[in-house]
Amino acid sequence: MPPLTPEEFLDQLAALGIEARTVEHEAVFSVAESQPVKARIPGAHSKNLFVKDKKGRFFLITAKDDTPIDLKRAREAIGASGRLSFGTADQLRALLGVEPGSVTPFAVANDREGRVTMILDAALMEHPWVNFHPLVNTMTTGLSREDLVRFLRSAGHDPLILRLPAPPPENCRTDLGVPHEAETT
Repeated sequence: MPPLTPEEFLDQLAALGIEARTVEHEAVFSVAESQPVKARIPGAHSKNLFVKDKKGRFFLITAKDDTPIDLKRAREAIGASGRLSFGTADQLRALLGVEPGSVTPFAVANDREGRVTMILDAALMEHPWVNFHPLVNTMTTGLSREDLVRFLRSAGHDPLILRLPAPPPENCRTDLGVPHEAETT
């Protein structure tokens, strides 16, 4: 079965009675590149990491765009086995039906075999309105956080909502364990 088109996806939202607002814009491929677009669209915005563990299990981690994520520490929080690595572009296309730069939690609708575990960061879910690409990076669709969860469940992907562990403080020296500011000369 071919992956959903953006129009088919938006039709699914409408069929579920989900209020969504979609804005068309220039193509964006990274969080940094998308900042001018995001500035024009109200609500929280995301970054999405498509990763796999050493056992070959796949995870889609969706977090607020400015949330630092430590993949070494995240693996324990999400229940992954061993080190996490990024999935390949071919795996992304095969499992989620989207291209790199268009990764979105909405793409789990294309994972009809349930091979991808959906992870939502609790910091993102604190915002009442959340925005994601509707399967392509030339549009952004916003909806309520409750409707996001409702859509994911309707697609057979009950999300795991958790607070992702942040990286250790960058200003902490690992050899002494004290912040640089606290050092004396």
